[in-house]
Amino acid sequence: MIKLLIRKTLLIGLAVFVLFTITFFILLEKQMQQSLPVKQVQLLTVNKGSSVSSFAKKLVKQGWIENRFWLRAYARLYPNKVRIKAGTYQVPMNSSLQSLLALLAKGKEHQFQLTFVEGSNFKQWLAQLYKQPQLIHSLNSLTIGQISKKLGIKQSNPEGWFYPETYAFTAGTTDIELLIRARDKMSVELNLAWENRTDPLPYDDKYQALIMASIIEKESGKNAEHDIISSVFVNRLNIKMRLQTDPTIIYGLGDRYKGDIKRKHKREKTAYNTYRINGLPPTPIAMPGKSAIHAALNPLATDYFYFVSNGNGQHIFSTNLKDHNKAVVKYQLNQKN
Repeated sequence: MIKLLIRKTLLIGLAVFVLFTITFFILLEKQMQQSLPVKQVQLLTVNKGSSVSSFAKKLVKQGWIENRFWLRAYARLYPNKVRIKAGTYQVPMNSSLQSLLALLAKGKEHQFQLTFVEGSNFKQWLAQLYKQPQLIHSLNSLTIGQISKKLGIKQSNPEGWFYPETYAFTAGTTDIELLIRARDKMSVELNLAWENRTDPLPYDDKYQALIMASIIEKESGKNAEHDIISSVFVNRLNIKMRLQTDPTIIYGLGDRYKGDIKRKHKREKTAYNTYRINGLPPTPIAMPGKSAIHAALNPLATDYFYFVSNGNGQHIFSTNLKDHNKAVVKYQLNQKN
């Protein structure tokens, strides 16, 4: 009788244990599959050295889970599924705790993007970098010359040496890492264009071609015009005629430029004012894109020596000064009047 009672008690105890265990795993699965209160896409940063406990505490603080119990229990039962990798992650709306853990286990961090446009200059690039809170800023206390040296660029002014496009990066990337990528990209594109150039050209080296490409880039935002504009400047260089291009005046004025080129600006002799200096300026004046680089090294064969904007984003090209002056009167002076 006693043995029967003991056996019955054990069976009841076992049944209770099994029922408890089944209930626990059902509740655990429910908690892990339940949607987090994430009503819009959010970024979640996991710091280096974070443990399951500290990560769970972070989620409680953010209001994503009520307590740490279920997450810690899941981690003990399934340690291979709970690998907390540091980084910044993009959490989709209504993600479950289980899908969040899967995202962290993959270590697939969110990719931020930064776009540098053709024709922008180095100071503008630095300002863009400074505005990115996800980057580690290491250049703020350096002069432009020091930055150039740090990047291994021969010239003290690194203008022109960075390729304009969209760069993806993860949180914690340094600003100089992005510049290195842009520098390397420009080096590849410039080398490729130089190897496939049209000869003869009035450049001593690739750097002079880069300077020309930057001027072409600033003269027109229309890629279709780049090779024609290139022909104008190449034709001028071939006969030792001054380039006389307004963007070089603007670059030489720097912060003194207030949106309008005056006569005194054209007369002022700066290192960049191609109305006063012969040949090319000492450095590029902006970051040229692929089209401008190709045009600088493959100018169209023309007899043009002049061009003027028609006011609609395009240019009128002339072979002689008389026709050019007529175009200036028609498309600029009349419009101003």
